[in-house]
Amino acid sequence: MGENNTTQELAEQPKATGGKKHIIVDPITRIEGHLRIEAVIDENNKIVDAFSSSTMFRGMETIMKGRDPRDVGLMAMRICGVCTGTHYQKSIEGVEDAFNITIPKNARLVRNLIQGALYLHDHLVHFYHLHALDFVDVVSSTKADPEATAKEAQKWADVAGHSPYISGAAAFKEVQDRIVKFVKQGRLGIFGNGYWGNPHYKLTPEQNLIGVAHYLKALDIQRDLAKMQAIFGGKNPHPQSIVVGGVTCVQDIKNPARIALFKQLLQDATNFLKGAYLPDIYMAGTMYKEEATDKDATYKGAGGTGGGLLSYLAYGDFKLDDTGFYKAKNLFPSGLVLDGDITKLHKLDASKITEDVTHSWYKGDKPLHPYDGETIPNYTGLKDGEGGYKYLKTDEKYSWIKSPRYDGKPVEVGPLARMVVGYVAGDERIKKYVDNFLKRSSLPITVLFSTVGRTAARAIETEMMADIMLEWVDELAKNVASGDLSTWTEFDFDKVSTECKGAGMGEAPRGALGHWVRVKDGKVSNYQAIVPSTWNAGPRDNKGQLGAYEASLIGTKVANPEQPLEIIRTVHSFDPCIACAVHVVDTKGKELSVYKVDPVCGI
Repeated sequence: MGENNTTQELAEQPKATGGKKHIIVDPITRIEGHLRIEAVIDENNKIVDAFSSSTMFRGMETIMKGRDPRDVGLMAMRICGVCTGTHYQKSIEGVEDAFNITIPKNARLVRNLIQGALYLHDHLVHFYHLHALDFVDVVSSTKADPEATAKEAQKWADVAGHSPYISGAAAFKEVQDRIVKFVKQGRLGIFGNGYWGNPHYKLTPEQNLIGVAHYLKALDIQRDLAKMQAIFGGKNPHPQSIVVGGVTCVQDIKNPARIALFKQLLQDATNFLKGAYLPDIYMAGTMYKEEATDKDATYKGAGGTGGGLLSYLAYGDFKLDDTGFYKAKNLFPSGLVLDGDITKLHKLDASKITEDVTHSWYKGDKPLHPYDGETIPNYTGLKDGEGGYKYLKTDEKYSWIKSPRYDGKPVEVGPLARMVVGYVAGDERIKKYVDNFLKRSSLPITVLFSTVGRTAARAIETEMMADIMLEWVDELAKNVASGDLSTWTEFDFDKVSTECKGAGMGEAPRGALGHWVRVKDGKVSNYQAIVPSTWNAGPRDNKGQLGAYEASLIGTKVANPEQPLEIIRTVHSFDPCIACAVHVVDTKGKELSVYKVDPVCGI
């Protein structure tokens, strides 16, 4: 997941630039993968330009070529070590789309449960262990009054409509004593090297203590969520039970004890999600309301700090019936909302998806649809700058991530996109959860168009996912009890694999994910994947349009340029997974290392 602190370099550009400062944050930590952000700030410490760059190369697509399409899911899941099951499933669904296969009901429900568990795990880990410290000042928590902290926890639990997960002054005092001891000994460990005391931390000492206590408890909860994925997936990460045509976990589906264990772990985790995670989001949303509604700190003059593009894309996912891959009703609807216009939903047309490499370290002179996509490295390096620093060649190529576009437009993907698209689509379930959050928080819907709103949308989605998963696990138990044990749809591989193409388009926890595959004579002839962090972290395109990260930083006010808290807070709100978007290789063909494996028989 990356380190728990963020390092940064600060350099001042030449006087010819008008005295503006150029901030280099490299690497952005508490993320998956390697990400560099360069930002230009004016004399008022306001970001006026920003550039997002991945410093690792992606080469997974070329590995797929020439492979048996039934096997590529096992390789595709290695794109990432976090959302492995999603890449696995979407790769397999791309092949199922090519072969025109509809999977059985049990397989649909099991896949939903595996992916749902991944969502809960991913969102929980993201907020507490990758993002919360952008809102929570750990050192400030040492000044809290435990009695007042317990009352504060009850207050926000009441707002969320649930009992507090941690209650009582004694429990908070125990956590505080641990933190005080660490601070006195200079042993902050995972909490070390933070920007503690930065004026853009808004929580009170008591609220900070609540956040720290929940942070530590979430370490236990996420372990149980990983167990849920393994019950039907076989293991975590990198599950093994999904195959072209269905799933292989027949014995787990037939065993009522396994289904009951999954449900019990789900119920236990839900208690934490509703008694800690949601109250913390209400607390943070209220305390950071000023930033979430600051129109002067935005790219397009709407929403609040970190709002960015205000254009959102969702492919839709989580099948609710068995009518077929692209025919079934989805939990998350598909579509687009553009330029913050929440009065109109644009229908998704997958043929309008392209990738541009004008500012990416690849060869290519025009945007290509993923069915025709290419991945040919063309690294052009960095340039020398003031103070001995290396700068991105922002007028040329400056990232290993490509620039996906929909009908030539940059868009944002992720939990916020799913909630906005679902809300505008009039989806009853999504509207219920979003409206409930807005009503309880007394915040306007436009607050969603911000860094805080992006973080809140993830929590809203988490609560909704936990609730519907209880419905799915009961539906699975009932279907199996009725005597339906089917888990796989038979198909004639030799017949269907002569020449075809398919797309596995759905929603990873971080947003719209697509795996496109062409098959000829039983082998993969071309393969392309556009992942959520490609959509969000990509650089400018051939029209000079900014990517989602870049646009979200424009207008942001930085309290202290030597502590770019606001930059990492906004970037973290997307939950970057750069390993999904790129993969490392030596571009000069140098041998990096050699491994010899000696198998031991008889064990």
